Amino acid sequence: MITTILIDDELRGLNSLRKMIERYCPDLNIVAECQDVNSAAEKITSLKPQLIFLDIAMPGKNGFDLLNELENIFFETIFITAHNEYSMQAFKYSAVDYLLKPVDEDFLVDAVKRAQKRILGKQVNSNMETFLYNLQKINAPHEMKLCVPSIKGFQVINLSDVIYCEAESSYTIFHMANAHQIVASKPIIEYELLLSDSSFCRIHKSFLINLAHVKEYIRGEGGSVMLTNNKEVEVSRRKKEVFIAKMKDLFKY
Repeated sequence: MITTILIDDELRGLNSLRKMIERYCPDLNIVAECQDVNSAAEKITSLKPQLIFLDIAMPGKNGFDLLNELENIFFETIFITAHNEYSMQAFKYSAVDYLLKPVDEDFLVDAVKRAQKRILGKQVNSNMETFLYNLQKINAPHEMKLCVPSIKGFQVINLSDVIYCEAESSYTIFHMANAHQIVASKPIIEYELLLSDSSFCRIHKSFLINLAHVKEYIRGEGGSVMLTNNKEVEVSRRKKEVFIAKMKDLFKY
């Protein structure tokens, strides 16, 4: 059984989440329920839970304040938020689990399974530092960091250091500014979707490029781009308009 604490300022939210956990997540043992940051900090310190469900928006101190005040984050965290737009890039880039209110039972079960895997694998909150860093960069998403999963675990990279991503079967190769390559255990379509609101653009079925690293566009049926590492990458004909539009939007020319 995984010892668990629920934190939400709304009693209705606590009751609803408890009932869903009792029904769909029998491996979780709820040892405390808290409605504010101060009582949550006390319970976390005394009970040493393995997992907490943390509501972000609470009056006074919020969920992020709680994490920043704790000396040691030794537990897994599943965030709960009612705000679909709130810090979404920070969540996604850091690969932390979050649930939108009203909580969906399938998403709840999936998030708990991932948390259980990290707890059993002794990788608790291995990406929390990245998440807290990304929260400070909400107004400058190009400065955020990205957790890239690999066969061995994951690596944390600066988005600004990625020149382009290349599809390799069901994997993605990250080509970095320092000439290193990182092989991610996810297909390129996932990174296209993940980075769709950033400076990245899918210009070909095999290439997702960082527009900040474009040195030159060479005209043609689709054309091609020259990147800052002097790599020339083809632009497919059907991606050309999207690429040009995104370049114009990014650089305002």
